[in-house]
Amino acid sequence: MVAAALPEGLKKQIEALPARPGVYLMRNAKGDVIYVGKAARLKDRVRSYFGSPRSLEPKTRALRAEIEDFEYIVCANAGEALILEATLIKRHQPFFNIRLKDDKRYPYLKIDVQNPWPRVYITRRIEKDGARYFGPYASAGSVRASLDLLKKLFPYRSCTKEITGKDPRPCLDYYIKRCIAPCTAYCTTEEYAEVIDQIVLFLEGKASDVLDRLGEQMDAAAESLDYERAAMLRDQIRAIERTVERQMLSTTKKEDLDVYGLAREGDRACVQVFFVRGTQMTGRDHFVLEGVTGESDEAVLGSLLQQYYESAQSIPKLVVVPVEPEGRAELEAMLAEKRGANVEIRVAQRGEKRQLLQMATENAAEALDVLKVRWLSDQTKTATALEELREELALPETPHRIECYDNSNIQGASPVSSMVVFLDGQPAPRQYRKFRIKTVEGADDFATMQEVLRRRFKRAAKRIEQQTLEGGANGNAPAGDDDGWDLPDLVIVDGGKGQLRAAVEVMRELGVYDIPTVGLAKRHEELFAPDEETPIILPRGSEALYLVQRVRDEAHRFAITYHRQVRRKAATASVLDSIPGVGPKRKRALLRKFGSLKAVREANVDEIASTAGYTRSLAEKVKEHV
Repeated sequence: MVAAALPEGLKKQIEALPARPGVYLMRNAKGDVIYVGKAARLKDRVRSYFGSPRSLEPKTRALRAEIEDFEYIVCANAGEALILEATLIKRHQPFFNIRLKDDKRYPYLKIDVQNPWPRVYITRRIEKDGARYFGPYASAGSVRASLDLLKKLFPYRSCTKEITGKDPRPCLDYYIKRCIAPCTAYCTTEEYAEVIDQIVLFLEGKASDVLDRLGEQMDAAAESLDYERAAMLRDQIRAIERTVERQMLSTTKKEDLDVYGLAREGDRACVQVFFVRGTQMTGRDHFVLEGVTGESDEAVLGSLLQQYYESAQSIPKLVVVPVEPEGRAELEAMLAEKRGANVEIRVAQRGEKRQLLQMATENAAEALDVLKVRWLSDQTKTATALEELREELALPETPHRIECYDNSNIQGASPVSSMVVFLDGQPAPRQYRKFRIKTVEGADDFATMQEVLRRRFKRAAKRIEQQTLEGGANGNAPAGDDDGWDLPDLVIVDGGKGQLRAAVEVMRELGVYDIPTVGLAKRHEELFAPDEETPIILPRGSEALYLVQRVRDEAHRFAITYHRQVRRKAATASVLDSIPGVGPKRKRALLRKFGSLKAVREANVDEIASTAGYTRSLAEKVKEHV
């Protein structure tokens, strides 16, 4: 059922949705993609967002309130939709999706085997150029650690020069046994190709095959009395063996599997993955996901697997997980298609795989603890921002409580305003307030701002005056007003000199002029202070500027969201409120039963008459009006 307040264009889009598999993208008023989803039947799935809000989860209701437009892409089947959804989530990083915490492509190791003298290097782009790719890795640090290890174990070239074999002398890498110097023709193309083959085998988890080949080469060198080469190969074998020994023995039999552990806290989750190839754990990495609040472990894990394997170059035969991921069958089908063979996703219950799973889970929890320490360090940035703001605005003290006000209307219709509150640089949503404008007609931002501030500070002013007369306070000393709102240390009004002038008039009228107040101009993000001719320009790249922008954007978002709600309510009220005999109580009963005005239109007279408080004659009036 489609909500009555939807724009006509959006209604037609919903009605025209095909009953086929596909992917849909939800957009907000700014045109930003805020959610990407997949569906076996687009018509049913997308329509469900616009029905009765009572049937929606809290997170979905919040998403629905932001949706202004959507688009969809039809796919051949559910598997294709699954892959496309993961691609679009990575591209747009929608706020309401569970998403891997990275706004760039993940790094890979690339071996350009199509080159006569291949190199091994890091890339973030996969191309169909015949090269071998390994990854993705969670971070540049992870892939660089692997690259450093390869360079210690295998003597491949790291230079980017054109190899002609005519250089007069090799570089330092040759003398420290990190390269076999193709630039000076100290090796043949076959010998260099052998080194590259060994790297590929090692990255595939086939270290034992590498050791066997190196052992044969060492024996052959010794038999031909090339003791220097034999000694070099012996040292290389020992280095690889030490590396393999440091890797945990994972299973008693050869396996090809990835093991996932999950830990989560608040809006973030950390997933640790062990890559097991053969009998060795050939590597491990961790990934951070955001937007997990209100989501089940099954949904979080399913989203991670979908996004990770969408671009992974190595698909195992078995994926071991702590819980069955959401959309398991579709995931297995997607992985099988990419691998070219069956792939199983299994919840380990016992034995060695269960032990590996427990170890991965413990590592995920430890990694999350480390990341929490790093995130806490970000709080120092907030403290820096507040201190910079105090200095730039010459505030008497560091602003603990910042309030920002913004207006929203469409050509003067349904004017509203918002107040958002930031405490110690962090948003405090429970203290946000909405204002429905009562005394201003038309699009008058200045008058609207004055009404809002007058309503906000009127009781606070009385409180201050009362305590001042009683001798219990001076100026703005009271901690709060009768509504329990603390007085702000800084007020920001969204707008330039005009909005600021209007705000200051009210503040002085009410006697709360000691509260620092500034106006933030949208165009150049200039701050205007009372009685100052020139604007205050916060340094570009400063933490203070980022904080002010964040506060302003949050006030703008909150105002637009409220304005949208008011418009929808007004659209519904304009029809039902005009029906004789239908008051607020009967209107609520009708909407509670049918969910939307469109559903009332589609109902017959008997269904309307069966609503509490309605008679058949009143139901006939309703049917006639709607």
